[in-house]
Amino acid sequence: MSESVSDADKIRNKRLAKLSSQAPASSSSGGEGSNSDSAAPPSSGKAPSTAAIPERNEQPSTKINISSSSDISSNPFAQLGLRTGGDGPRINIKPASGGIITPQKRDSPGSGNAKPGSRSDEPLEVWEDRILSAVFRITLDQDIKQDSQGHHLNYVGSVRKDLEDQGEPIRLSTEILDQAILEAASNVGKITPLDYLLACWKRVSKQYKAFRSGSAQDPRYNLVKEARRLCMSYCMFAVTMPDMFGRDPPESNPLTPHLLVDPEDDRGVCHEFLTEAISRFPEDETIVAALVGAVESLSLQLAKMSMNDDYKPYVLVRITIEHFMERDIILIMKKALRNVVRYPLLVNAIVQSPLFLPPNVTAGSLEATTLLGPFFQISPLQGDVTSNYFSSPTTRDKNYIVNSQRALRMTLQTHQTDLLDIVNQIIRTGKDAREKMLDWLASCVNVNHKRRAMRVDQTTVSSDGFMINITVCLDQLCEPFMDATFSKIDRIDVVYLRRRPRVDIKEETKLNADQNTSDRFYGTTVDGTSNFISEVFFLTLAAHHYGSEAANATLNQLEKDLKHMEKQIEMIELDRHKFVHDPVRLRQFENAVKKFKDKRDKGMAYKYAVQGVLLDDLTQARSMQFMRYVIVWLLRLVAPGQDYPKQQLQIPLPEEQPEVFQCLPEYFLEDVVGNFKFIMRNMPQIITSTQSDELVMLCITFLQSSEYIKNPYLKSGLVTIMFHGIWPVYNRSNGVLGDLLNSLPFATKHLLHALMKFYIEVENTGAHTQFYDKFNIRYEIFQIIKCIWSNTIYRQHLFEEAKVNLDFFVRFVNLLLNDVTFVLDESLSAFVLIHSLQQELTASSSLEQTVRTEKEEALSAAQSKAKSFTQLRNETVAMLKLFTEALAESFTMPEIVQRLADMLDYNLDAMVGPKSSNLRIDNPEDYGFVPIVLLSEIIDVYLNLKDKENFVLAVARDGRCYKPVNFEKAELILKRHPHVKSPEELVAWTVLGEKFKKAKEVDDQAEEDLGEVPEEFLDPLMYTLMEDPVILPTSKTSVDRSTIRSHLLSDPTDPFNRAPLKFEDVVPDVPLRTRIQAFKAEKKGKKIAEAGIMDVSPG
Repeated sequence: MSESVSDADKIRNKRLAKLSSQAPASSSSGGEGSNSDSAAPPSSGKAPSTAAIPERNEQPSTKINISSSSDISSNPFAQLGLRTGGDGPRINIKPASGGIITPQKRDSPGSGNAKPGSRSDEPLEVWEDRILSAVFRITLDQDIKQDSQGHHLNYVGSVRKDLEDQGEPIRLSTEILDQAILEAASNVGKITPLDYLLACWKRVSKQYKAFRSGSAQDPRYNLVKEARRLCMSYCMFAVTMPDMFGRDPPESNPLTPHLLVDPEDDRGVCHEFLTEAISRFPEDETIVAALVGAVESLSLQLAKMSMNDDYKPYVLVRITIEHFMERDIILIMKKALRNVVRYPLLVNAIVQSPLFLPPNVTAGSLEATTLLGPFFQISPLQGDVTSNYFSSPTTRDKNYIVNSQRALRMTLQTHQTDLLDIVNQIIRTGKDAREKMLDWLASCVNVNHKRRAMRVDQTTVSSDGFMINITVCLDQLCEPFMDATFSKIDRIDVVYLRRRPRVDIKEETKLNADQNTSDRFYGTTVDGTSNFISEVFFLTLAAHHYGSEAANATLNQLEKDLKHMEKQIEMIELDRHKFVHDPVRLRQFENAVKKFKDKRDKGMAYKYAVQGVLLDDLTQARSMQFMRYVIVWLLRLVAPGQDYPKQQLQIPLPEEQPEVFQCLPEYFLEDVVGNFKFIMRNMPQIITSTQSDELVMLCITFLQSSEYIKNPYLKSGLVTIMFHGIWPVYNRSNGVLGDLLNSLPFATKHLLHALMKFYIEVENTGAHTQFYDKFNIRYEIFQIIKCIWSNTIYRQHLFEEAKVNLDFFVRFVNLLLNDVTFVLDESLSAFVLIHSLQQELTASSSLEQTVRTEKEEALSAAQSKAKSFTQLRNETVAMLKLFTEALAESFTMPEIVQRLADMLDYNLDAMVGPKSSNLRIDNPEDYGFVPIVLLSEIIDVYLNLKDKENFVLAVARDGRCYKPVNFEKAELILKRHPHVKSPEELVAWTVLGEKFKKAKEVDDQAEEDLGEVPEEFLDPLMYTLMEDPVILPTSKTSVDRSTIRSHLLSDPTDPFNRAPLKFEDVVPDVPLRTRIQAFKAEKKGKKIAEAGIMDVSPG
């Protein structure tokens, strides 16, 4: 035959030639009829020969040798009747050197399985014939069709003919078993040879395990062992060389469907099969390829499936493989077996597969083209799975949604547990497998950076379900080192990111470093090898950023999109009447509406599914545990040498920031903030007290030392966490953090100052939305302050600090006044507009439709504005009331007091003056507007400052809005609402009004006495007589000290030339001040002289 013909083809051709020449006596239609393993009767009715059975070496594994030797005794094909020439190829299955495989399990008595024992008078040859017939379900007697249990027996006529030709006894033995197995497996009918052989393997393995471990000298044990060895060899032939049995090579790996069957089933792959197969890895690479190929085939099949399909066998078969190894790892711990070292070979082979992590894999293909990807993509967030859980979502009640989400979580938890088992066992296999596993996990996060983009093209990134599964798996990998005492936190290497890390952070925004600084820092690599704890810690942080946090961002955007979609559908439905009388156009209209509604329903189903996945108590508890570790690690990083948490953290933090912290990716803190914001808002009940301590300390630390973080919105997230933490929940009126904020010494010492500092800082965020952002952030700050204000410790600390940190409090008070002035003006002007529009719409019933529509739209906009600003106004005025009571000195400083007095007088005039009727609107309670409450709080601010003479004088000097009659009207209104103010407060209000009158009279007289004031003595900005003039260094202009200080609080430039200016740079104008004082003394002397008053002082 030509040399181009393969050895396998030669073998196959010769075998087929022989089989075709045989008489058609062999049975070929039977199959495996039952799973029973009872022993069958002897396969032949003739008396067996008493010839001795040759002894065999106890060898557990096989070698496949294709040779051209003419030694017929070593050629099993000669025994099959394939008479070959002296130089023809043949397959020789012979024992290889190795140890004994110890039975792991014995069949229990009475199980119905074939027993190795024989009758007391049964010869060994008879026993051998009976056992082999029962195990392989074959017979040498054409008349015997079934065994005693009713199982079909395959007649191996070729074997019988060869025995007759050679004059051998007509009985089954291990000497002719090669030929018998090959003939039987080639004639199994509809089932495959592997189906037949796997069932034989289970039966022979049960016979093998029935012997005790000390049975090596028992010839029966050796016979069964040899039969088992041959059975495994032919199982491997059926997988790797199906054409050997006359079958065409299948499209996929023949072993794959058997991995999906229950291991205990006749067609399933059991642990003993894998044990034997793995033991042959060093000798036969085709077995490695077969098993790895089967797992690859599983992965490729699973890639086309979703949670709607029967995916579990694909996952569970992987668990079977891994559990098999885990079981033996436990056994080696107990020193029960020595051969466990073989088992990692399977996993090591799998991770070396080109499919495990193909080069240059993209995020869009990661789930389908990597070996583990399909297993992790299984999720209730897949395609139509969400519609299965949440069909017709707009018609479902809340209970249905909640129950569906609960069922979804239970299914997902089971799947995620299986995934963890897979990853855990791969990691535990050894260093090479662990490194490959970490490489794959790193690839999952590194190629998915686009998941955090503003608008994500889902075809270019991995799915939410896939990334959430990755995140949950990594969270659980971190659990072993995250103990309550943080004993292993030092194992997290701070220089990991400078040591050729798996995690790609090059393009990430850093906490407090620009790109050049970051590139320079990470450009210097650090020698050494990172430990497993560091690898998993940093991978988990990245997975949260691109996994669960990205899914949360998707959920937020989806909710906005769904609201917009609902409005679109409502607007489209308004046009329905246009098509009522045109059936064709009406049908087109309804089809268009249906498309919109189907898209909305799909979006709603996905929203409910994402909520169901994220609102998992167990998953979020694990996430919080990890985030708690991140918090402590970050605090230790910025406070070196303090040994937190064993020692109390000291703040403010050092001025010199650790460069390693500055160059960390921003998401290290963003993950913590995002995670706790989500939990605080949606499931605060799962937060424990120990987690709350570190969380509060993190928030306070980075608000107090806010210069450590560059992004103002990241810092505002710290405020939001505490804001949501004080919301009433269940039986906690102060939320999950309120009581802690009032009791934790670290909080009572630092929180209020930290909030006030950020209140000042948030004035300028740098974003185009900063004007509105600052009010939202300050609203949250106000709520936290209100929660802690009743604690006298906070107020005492505030009072003491105000004495030593004057500039800080001046800046805070100035911004608070700015806010109060703005929101009061905006809200009251909105009510004036609402009043006007309501009057017009009510009085004019004959307005044109277009004009009426315009006015109604203007009214709606004014109402929306009024609601927003009224809420802000209520909180801002409440803060002004609290702080003027506690810090009266700060509010009556020269640079503040006049602005405060002007603002109060203006709003009092708006509330009770001639134009107060313009504030009367329909249903004011809908806007949160209660005029008497607002008036009462404004009056409280007046009363808080009533003992400050400069405040009284400032009110009296307000030439625009101070009107004594307004104080009298306010008193009358208060008397009509006796529950608002006590009699004592009304008396104090009356007395204060009189003080303002007297101060006004005195000040007017003093101004009259001064007469005409020289222009050079007047402040160029306020046009009032200067008291303490200073020279501005760049414009050389003289202004009053209080005026320029007030200006610099909101604008750090010279008001006359816009040059940068600091208050410390101004220079006292001593000559001008001297002339002003002389002018005032001169005027006072003239007044005294005109009054006829003589100076009688001595000398």
